[in-house]
Amino acid sequence: MTPSDIKDTIDNKTGSDIRSLLGKKLLFSDGAMGTLLQAEGMKGGEIPETWNMLHPEVLLSIHTRYLGAGSNIIAANTFGCNRYKLEHCDYDLDTLTSTGIRLVKDAIKKFETEANSVFSNRPHFAALDVGPLGKLLKPIGNITFDEAESAYAEIVRAGTKAGADILFFETFTDLYDLKAAIIAAKENSNLPIFVSVAPDENGRLLTGGDLEAYVALAEGLGVDALGMNCGFGPKQFLKFLPVITKVCSIPILVQPNAGLPKVVNGVTTFDVMPDEFAADELELVKEGCCIVGGCCGSTPEHISASVRLCEDTFSDKDSLPPTVPKNLTVISSYTHAVYFGDRPLLIGERINPTGKKALKQALRDKDINYIINEAIAEEEAGSDILDVNVGLPEIDECEMMETAIEEITAISTLPLQIDTSDIKTMERALRIYNGKPLLNSVNGKLESMEAVFPLAKKYGAAVVALTLDEEGIPETPEKRVAIADKIIKKAAEYGIDKKDLIFDTLTMTVSTDINNAKITLEALRKIRYEYGINTVLGVSNVSFGLPLRSIMTSTFFTLAMENGLSAGIINPLDERLMAAYDSFLTLRGFDNQCLRYIGKYSEKTDPYTAKPSTSGTPGTNGQTADSASASATSSEKPASPLFTAVTKGMIDKAGTECKNMLAAGTTPIDIIDNNLIPALDVVGKGFEEKKVFLPQLLMSADAAKSAFDVIKQYYAENGTKGESKGTVVMATVKGDIHDIGKNIVKVLLENYDYTVIDLGKDVAPETIVETVLEHNIMLVGLSALMTTTVVSMEETIKQLREKAPFCKVVVGGAVLTQEYADKIGADRYSPQAMDTVKFAKEVFGK
Repeated sequence: MTPSDIKDTIDNKTGSDIRSLLGKKLLFSDGAMGTLLQAEGMKGGEIPETWNMLHPEVLLSIHTRYLGAGSNIIAANTFGCNRYKLEHCDYDLDTLTSTGIRLVKDAIKKFETEANSVFSNRPHFAALDVGPLGKLLKPIGNITFDEAESAYAEIVRAGTKAGADILFFETFTDLYDLKAAIIAAKENSNLPIFVSVAPDENGRLLTGGDLEAYVALAEGLGVDALGMNCGFGPKQFLKFLPVITKVCSIPILVQPNAGLPKVVNGVTTFDVMPDEFAADELELVKEGCCIVGGCCGSTPEHISASVRLCEDTFSDKDSLPPTVPKNLTVISSYTHAVYFGDRPLLIGERINPTGKKALKQALRDKDINYIINEAIAEEEAGSDILDVNVGLPEIDECEMMETAIEEITAISTLPLQIDTSDIKTMERALRIYNGKPLLNSVNGKLESMEAVFPLAKKYGAAVVALTLDEEGIPETPEKRVAIADKIIKKAAEYGIDKKDLIFDTLTMTVSTDINNAKITLEALRKIRYEYGINTVLGVSNVSFGLPLRSIMTSTFFTLAMENGLSAGIINPLDERLMAAYDSFLTLRGFDNQCLRYIGKYSEKTDPYTAKPSTSGTPGTNGQTADSASASATSSEKPASPLFTAVTKGMIDKAGTECKNMLAAGTTPIDIIDNNLIPALDVVGKGFEEKKVFLPQLLMSADAAKSAFDVIKQYYAENGTKGESKGTVVMATVKGDIHDIGKNIVKVLLENYDYTVIDLGKDVAPETIVETVLEHNIMLVGLSALMTTTVVSMEETIKQLREKAPFCKVVVGGAVLTQEYADKIGADRYSPQAMDTVKFAKEVFGK
C-alpha cells in the first residue's frame, strides 16, 4: 500500500476528535511501560515489543490499569519497533506494531463497555508510540536523512494501517532525527502528531539543540502538540517549561520520570511517590501544559493521583490555562533559534556567486573548502544567518546545494537562508536542512506563490517575499505595499501566517534614479510599522556604479535600520558596514553600556586618521570569548592551519595540512603534541562548557582522525609506529542495543591515542570479563540507555570486581546518575564523553 493509498483510506474521525480537544480539555497520557514489564518478569536483554506476541494478557492488563487510573491516551508497546532495533528479532515490524495497537484498542473497547468506572465514558485514544532509531544521522552518524525518514515511514504506515489514533514520537535527543520522523508522519498519514524530547540537565539535547530550536522546528513542521519526557522528575521539567511556554503557540505535553533511578537490592526504583508526583504535575498544568502523564518509573498509581488532583483543581474546563499564540518570526539551526523583530539581524551574503569570480570557479571545481572558509569567516565576523546560493547554469545546483548545506552545518551553528529559484533545489534543501530554514524567495507572481508556498508550508520555512509581480518592480512605495498585501492573503490560503513572511522591498541603485532609495525605504517603513511584518534588504545594490561603494552602502544600511529593517543581507567582512551596524546598535540602545562597541573598537585604528583609537580601554577586537578557534588559545602565536582545521571540523583540510607539515620537516610527535591534542582539548573544553556541541565535537574528532591517519601512514612507510597510551574495552551492556554514547566515547579515545577494543552492543558480562583477562585491560567503559538493562551493568561490574580487581570501570548513559554509578560500584561516572578521556589519562598516567 502506497503512502497516498493510506492517506486516502484513513478514517480521520478519531484524529479530528482529539484535535478538537487539544488545548481545551485537560488530557492525561499513561505512564511507564518498561518498568511494569520488568515487574511482570521481563528479563534484561529481552526486546519489550515481543511481549505483544508472547504475553498479550500482560499488555492488556497494563493498558487497562492505566485506563482505570484516568488516562485518555494509551501508548502501544511499540517504542522500539524500527528496522534497526528489530534487526535480530523473531517478529517483523508490521506484526509487532499491529498487535501492539490492537491490544490498546481491545483494552479501550473492553474498558468502555464493561468497566464500572467514572472514566469509562471519557474519550480514549490509542497512540502509536515511536522512539528514536538509536542511530545518529550524517554527517556525525552513519545513516542519511533519507534512510531515517524511510525507517520512520515504515513505522507510521504500519501504525496507521493498524488503526492508531495518534502518532506519538517521544524521547528524542536529536532534532534532525525528529525532523525525519515528522516528515515521514506527514507524508504517510493524516493522524495527529505529538512529539516529545528528552533534554539534559542544561535543557539541551544530545546533539546540542536547545528547547527554543526544538519548538521552532516542531511547530514550523505543523505538529499538533509538543513537549518533554524522560530523564528527570517533574520538578526539573518545571524549570524547563517556561522556556517552551515563552515561544510555543501549540498545546504542550510533559511526561516526567518518577524522579531519578536508584538501585535497591539489585532492583531499579524511583524516588518520587504518587502524591508528590501529582502535586508537581498540577504545577505543570498551571504553568501551561494541557497533556500530562509519566515516563520511567511512573505507575498507574502515579497517574491516578495526578488525575484526581488536577481534575479537582480544574473541574471547570474554562479554568484550564489557554494556549496563547506567539507572534514570533523565527528560524533555527540545529542548536538555537534566531528571532526577527528586535535588533536588526545580519545575513552574510558571501556564499552567492553573483559578482564573485572566485566563488563561481570554486563551484565549478566542487571546491567545498572554499565555501566552508567563507562560512567560517562570515560567522566569525558576526553574522546571525548565512545565505547559501550555489546557482550556476553549468553545474548541478541541487546536488551542490545539498553538499553545501551538509558541509556548512557540520562546521557552523548558524541558521541558513536557502537562496534559490529552482523548485527542485528548493524542495531538496528544505527537506534535508537541520532546522527551521529561511527561504529566499517568493514574489507576487501567481506562478511563484503556487510553487513556493506549498513547500514552505510542508517544511515549516519562513519565507522572504519580494515586492514584485507579473508587472515587474513597482515605481512607487504604495504599489510595492499592495503587492505585499496580495502575498499575505495568498499565503494565508496555504495556512502560512504573516509572521512567517519577511518582506524585501527591493534595493535599487541610486545611480540610475536618485529616488530609488527613498522609494525602497518608504515601502519598508510601511510594511514594518503599519502591517507589523518583518523586513529584509540586500543593501549593497544601492551603490552599484558609484565610487567608494562602501560609504554609500553603509549609510543606506543605517537609514534602512532606522526605517524598520529587520535583517540586512550584507558582507560582514566590510568594515564600514559593520561599523555602521555596531554604531546603530549602540545609538539605538541595543548595546548596554556601549560594551560591544568598546570591546570591538578600542584597539582598532581609525581608518580616516590612521591613528590608534584613544579610548584606552582594552577589548577583544570583535572576537567572541567562547570561540573554539586558534586565536582563543594564544594572542602571541598564530595557530597553525592544522589546528584551525581540527577545531573547525574541516576533515579534508586537516589531512592535507598534516601532510604539508610532515613534508616541511615537522615531526609527527610535534604535530600530535603541539597541534592535534591542543586542538582537541580546546574543542573538548568548549563541549564541557556547552559552547561547542556534539556535531562540532565529532566533526573535530573526525578531522583529527584524518590527520592521525596521515601520521600512521607516515610511520608505516618509515618503519616506525606511534605508541598507544593504553587499551580500553568499550561495550554497551547485555540487553541494550543503543550504542550512540559508546561510539562517541570511542572516537574521542582513539583521537587521544588510546587503543579501543569495541565489543559492540548487547554484550554479556562474561564476554567483557574474558576480554579484560585475555588482554590484561586496565580500563573498561560500559554504556546503558535503558532502565531495564542497568542490572546487566551492575552484574558486569560485580564479575569484574571478582575476577579482574585491577581493572577500573567508567560508566555512562542517559539513565545513570552519580549516585547510581556509586551504588553499582563504578569507579567513575561519565555524564559527558570527555569525562572518559580524562579518566583514561588518570588511569594510564598519560
